Amino acid sequence: METGYFAVMNRAAGGGRCGRLADAALEKLRRGGIEVEIAESRSPGHGCELARAAYARGFRRFIAFGGDGTSYEIVNGLFPVPRRVAGEPRGEPITLAFQPLGTGNSFLRDFTDQGVEQVGHATEALLSDRSRPCDVLRLTYKRESGPEQTGLKQKGPAQTGTLHYINLLSIGYSADVAALTNRRLKGWGPVGYLLSIMIGLYRLRRPMLPLRTSAQNEFDRRAHLFLAFCNSKYTGGRMLLAPQADIDDGLVEYVRCGPIGRLKLLRNLHKLYDGTFMELPAVSRAAVSRVEFDLDGPVDVLVDGEVLHLHCLQIDVLPAALRVVV
Repeated sequence: METGYFAVMNRAAGGGRCGRLADAALEKLRRGGIEVEIAESRSPGHGCELARAAYARGFRRFIAFGGDGTSYEIVNGLFPVPRRVAGEPRGEPITLAFQPLGTGNSFLRDFTDQGVEQVGHATEALLSDRSRPCDVLRLTYKRESGPEQTGLKQKGPAQTGTLHYINLLSIGYSADVAALTNRRLKGWGPVGYLLSIMIGLYRLRRPMLPLRTSAQNEFDRRAHLFLAFCNSKYTGGRMLLAPQADIDDGLVEYVRCGPIGRLKLLRNLHKLYDGTFMELPAVSRAAVSRVEFDLDGPVDVLVDGEVLHLHCLQIDVLPAALRVVV
């Protein structure tokens, strides 16, 4: 068993911010007595491969140098949990720490006060060895023909696959905006994201996205603006989308936004940043153990900063499957 941390670094994260700051952050950890082996991810999905290979070598503690996408790749390299190393004690936890040098860094926002510098907070948590349990949420999806997508695990004869996440998965308007940003306007930075919001308003769809939670007997076939299935509170860096989410309650925080007109949505977008969006009559939430979908085919899915095109089947929870250093 390896006793130190294995770090996956994405130097391109944050528009190159990670590349500029990572070496100094790494040196600070090492001066503080943190033993770190580091590897750089070079392409989409490479972080999954690096984490999986490090686990096979005996590492159980990991650091994400980057943003939410880097953490997502590490998580999907480690879940489903690979076979144990010979002689490994039972119950050895997988631990994930952060050096938030990317764009969003939404997950860590749950644990830092407004205005607190996140890298400093994350470094102090590492040096203090401060961690807590964290649920891992699992999406099961139907395999479609075509190229495989980043971080996805396939299951063979059942023709299903899985992905795992610790922050948020959403479909509908929020995923449409993220898809446009990632595919067309990512190089524009915050201006590109704002432009995507405006284009999304112009193209606004209110699709039926049939689902049934563990608290429902029938599928909900109403139209939606967006649906979000959260483990933590924040998304998009500072958007407080799920104020009541708790990372270790063993539940999915389900946020539903029904149909809202363009002008009303535009007038209320600012409420996403202080949690008061939840007060709108069209918005509701529930804490559930499972969500089943009855979709006709694949949809765009925003998951921990990544945009995928998937035929969703079910979301469930792996309770306290991970420890996070926060």
